[in-house]
Amino acid sequence: MSDIAWLIVFCEIAFWVVIAIGLVFRYIFRKEKLGFIFLALTPVIDLVLLTVTTFDLMNGATAGYPHAIAAVYIAVSLVFGRDMIRWFDDRFRYYVMKQGEKPGQVFGYDYAKQYAKSFIKHIIAYVIGTGLLYLIKILVHNNEQTQALDGVINVWTIVLAVDLIITLSNFIWPKKKK
Repeated sequence: MSDIAWLIVFCEIAFWVVIAIGLVFRYIFRKEKLGFIFLALTPVIDLVLLTVTTFDLMNGATAGYPHAIAAVYIAVSLVFGRDMIRWFDDRFRYYVMKQGEKPGQVFGYDYAKQYAKSFIKHIIAYVIGTGLLYLIKILVHNNEQTQALDGVINVWTIVLAVDLIITLSNFIWPKKKK
């Protein structure tokens, strides 16, 4: 596995570890500011990945799948990061601290609307991620060196189309409570 691939793994682990540490400080040690500082570090992780990936490409590395996945990771983290932190925060507060209401599920059209909002965020992540991938292609200016990026863009486009179908199906056949 390449260094960039390992960095992506490290960044993903670091993302969740930093969130967990932030929540431990916030709730268990009751250090709100310190907890906030750790939670605020999540964009720094993205910045490290972006910087190292850019440096690697500027030094002549062939833009491969790890570089493409780095762009996808950065885009998804930027767009969905706050929601992921909120999701983890709600569950940590309820299951670990035994505080607040149990995180609930939504059904019917409420679920469809919630999923549609998530789909819109998926579109935003797609625009950012593919924008980064096209920027890499422009900077490298060598189609042979950036061929893997096209494959990731194509797969992500298919995933986005499937997500659209799922979004629409939630309005046609709303999720029912079991």
